[in-house]
Amino acid sequence: MKAAEPSGEAEELLNRYSDMVLRIALHNVKARADAEDIAQEVFLKRITARRSFASPEHEKAWMIRVTVNQCRDFLKSARNRPTVALEESVPDSPHSTEVLDAVLCLPVPYRNVIYLYYYEGYSVREISHILRRRENTVSSWLFRARAALKNSLTGGFDDES
Repeated sequence: MKAAEPSGEAEELLNRYSDMVLRIALHNVKARADAEDIAQEVFLKRITARRSFASPEHEKAWMIRVTVNQCRDFLKSARNRPTVALEESVPDSPHSTEVLDAVLCLPVPYRNVIYLYYYEGYSVREISHILRRRENTVSSWLFRARAALKNSLTGGFDDES
């Protein structure tokens, strides 16, 4: 009967974090197949880690951190092999594709802070802890990402009257 326990634990982890992990991976690597591979690696690491967490928030932050690291590792290795990127958008997104396309064109650090701030609802302080960066760095990235999004979405014109 012990074999059923890890399966139940794995299923619970998948139910709780699969959407979040897949979205983070999609925002980083832009290709669904690669994002699914990364998500699988993240869940394997979590299941084999056999860690205990102080709270569900701590576990969620760990999952986010490992996902971002897996994406970073993937992007580093992807540079070493010739590939052709296939453009895909996030499925079932309530946001317009124009905004999503603009977010996906941002550099990786900016994409991550936009995702964590707007999609997951983390504060700048929490994001700095998750990404292991100073709060000022995260604030700067967020400011620059917003400016880049405004510029790309308005076509470089300031609509303020």
